[in-house]
Amino acid sequence: MPDRRKRRETIFYILATILIIMPRISLAQGPDDRSTADSLMKQGNQSYQDKKYDQAVDDYQKVIDMGFTGRSLYYNLGNSYYRVGKLGLAILFYEKALRISPGDDDVIHNLAIANAKTVDKIDALPRFFIFQWWESALALFSLRGWTNILYALYILLLLSIGAYFFARRTAVQRLSVYAGLVSAFLLIVVGVVWGVNVNRTMTVKDAVVTAPTATVKLSPDPSSNDAFVVHEGLKVRELDKVDTWIRIRLQDGKQGWIQQDEIGTI
Repeated sequence: MPDRRKRRETIFYILATILIIMPRISLAQGPDDRSTADSLMKQGNQSYQDKKYDQAVDDYQKVIDMGFTGRSLYYNLGNSYYRVGKLGLAILFYEKALRISPGDDDVIHNLAIANAKTVDKIDALPRFFIFQWWESALALFSLRGWTNILYALYILLLLSIGAYFFARRTAVQRLSVYAGLVSAFLLIVVGVVWGVNVNRTMTVKDAVVTAPTATVKLSPDPSSNDAFVVHEGLKVRELDKVDTWIRIRLQDGKQGWIQQDEIGTI
C-alpha cells in the first residue's frame, strides 16, 4: 500500500508540474498602453458613428501602430476604409479580421460586398474535392482556436491518465482508458492540423492589392515588359521578394512582379 500511494503521489506531482509549465499567452503591452488603446478605440467608434470616417481610420490605425491586433479592430478599420472609398485597404483588413475569426458572419458579409465591387474577377484553377475539404477543415478555426483545442485535449489526456492511476473502481479505470485513447487520437489529429496551420502561417503569405491600379512586370525591373494589370482589392499569393519587388501569383496561375507598396500582406 505505501508503494502504491507513493506512486500515485509521484504521478500527481508530474501531472501538476506539466500543467503548470504549459505555455500561456501573455500580453506584451502594459496597462498604460492598453488604456490608451481602449481610449483610441472608443474615439474611433464615436468618429465612425459621427460619419467622420477619416478620423476613425486614424484612430484605429494608431491602435495598430501600438502593436495591438484583434477581430473588432481590423473589422472596424475595414469598415472605415470602405466608407472613405479605399476598397483595397477595406478588403485587406476584412481579410485580417477573417483570419483571426474564421466563420464570422459579419466579416464574411462585408467582405463579400467589398469583393463584389472589385474590377478583377479571377477564376480560380479547379481543385480536387479532397483538397477543398482539407482547406475547409483548416479554416474551421483560427490558429489560436486550434491551439486552444490542442491544449484542451492535452489536459483531457492527462486527466484520463491521472484518473486511471487514482481510481479505485475497475469501471472508472476502464472508462479512463477509453477516454485516454480517444483524447490521444484526437490530440494527434488536431496536432497535425495545428502543425499545418503553423507552417502555413510562417511560409504562406497572401496579400491584397491596395493601389488603385498596378502594372505587374515579368521581372523585378521597372524597364521589364508588362505582364498584366491588377486593380485594388484583388487577393494574391506572395511567392518571392527582391529588393522592393514582390513576385505574386493570381488564383488563375498567372505570375509576375509588383512593387511592395502596391499590396498589403494579410
